[in-house]
Amino acid sequence: MDIATLIGLVGSFVIVLMAILLGGSAGMFLDPASVLIVLIGSTFVVLIQYPLGQFLGAGKVAAKAFMFKSTPLDTLIDEIYGLADEARKGGLLSLEGKEVSHPFLSKGIQMLVDGHDGSVVKSQLSNDMNMAFARHDAGAKVFKAFGDVGPAMGMIGTLVGLVQMLANMDDPKAIGPAMAVALLTTLYGAALANMVCLPIQAKLQNRANEELMCQKLILEALLAIQAGQNPRVVDGVLKTYIAEGKRIERE
Repeated sequence: MDIATLIGLVGSFVIVLMAILLGGSAGMFLDPASVLIVLIGSTFVVLIQYPLGQFLGAGKVAAKAFMFKSTPLDTLIDEIYGLADEARKGGLLSLEGKEVSHPFLSKGIQMLVDGHDGSVVKSQLSNDMNMAFARHDAGAKVFKAFGDVGPAMGMIGTLVGLVQMLANMDDPKAIGPAMAVALLTTLYGAALANMVCLPIQAKLQNRANEELMCQKLILEALLAIQAGQNPRVVDGVLKTYIAEGKRIERE
């Protein structure tokens, strides 16, 4: 569980709700017509932009914003150092059946054990890496679309409310509900974009970049192990992926 995502999402809504309650009743901020225009309207507009499969798949990708098991790079480098040392002493076949922490690393190790050429290993794993990044990016784009469309639908709702209000200027009772639609759709659109969709999109992009860097490190390590490089050389190369202050020199 990513606590930062949960705290940020809940905290932002709590702050807004507190501001609403301190200023009066929360009931005045509930309007079915505004919800219809912003939430349902935005959903249909985003559906126009993307295939149904990509749209529905965004929900699965969004789970990574909340549930994501990150692999610390320093821990991964230590694990790879051990694998490189073992392969140096006993050959690549000594890595067969080894349990590793990362599925991408596990797949790569199996390819080495099976005797695939370095170009094949690089080509296949690079393709897997790029396709995984593309899937995550596709999901993030759907949330970016919601972030763009939400405020626009809010503005459309505002215009609808203003037209209704101006058309009923002779009926004071109709002005209030029309004005509520005009203002609340703007509020709902801004909240949908800036408190939910755009933050989730940013977190998904961060996750995708983090995973891509991890996979690049693994790929570089696998090719170095296959080439029979000294484990200390492999370790030194891989440590360039982490901040200098976090690098620990081996004895």
